[in-house]
Amino acid sequence: MAAWMKVQSSGGRQLLSVVYLVAAVVIILPATSSRWRPQWLWREDRGVATHLLLFMHDVLTGPDATAVDVVNGTGRAFDVAGGLRFGQVVVMDDVLTEGPSRSSPRVGRTQGFYVFSDMNVPALLFCMNVVLTAGPYAGSTVTILGRDYITQPLRELSVVGGTGAFRMATGYVLWRTASWQFRADAVLELDVFVHTRPEYLQSPPPPLHHRPPPPTVVVT
Repeated sequence: MAAWMKVQSSGGRQLLSVVYLVAAVVIILPATSSRWRPQWLWREDRGVATHLLLFMHDVLTGPDATAVDVVNGTGRAFDVAGGLRFGQVVVMDDVLTEGPSRSSPRVGRTQGFYVFSDMNVPALLFCMNVVLTAGPYAGSTVTILGRDYITQPLRELSVVGGTGAFRMATGYVLWRTASWQFRADAVLELDVFVHTRPEYLQSPPPPLHHRPPPPTVVVT
């Protein structure tokens, strides 16, 4: 009580500081307890981890090209990337295989786009769905989003969602260039680590909500 009175007599600013300090202690202490652990933290006993090793064939040339330029970049050219420029946008529907060879068994496709989004280095914004068409996860998808600095030996991208066996997925992708023909085709190695929660897989998806009809516009 004496301390409280001392704070009051020294002014409102000190009183406010003490109130903030007490509030911070109240918030921090429960957070360190396992009982108050946030539900979004990964726990091995509460989820399932799946590892997928895939090879993506990004074919930019020839009649069977699976990656197509839709916007030509007008910014700085990157010499190391064969004249590609900042602002360039490529849409892809690439084949996924079990091994680095194009003749390896097909397991799915990667569908999405990438953008040269760094003004200084050849780094891409990747946004794509991994659509699995073979194996135990056929019909499921994994959504990947992240930055690909193409001259680095190892890159890391994020798993931000999925469907089917990977509903509500999180995780990461270790991304390597297996082979690259200058300004032509590339083979990318995708080490995909997917985390899912069993409770999301045991129940059917919720029904879609129907949108209300648009309002009637009366012209007078």
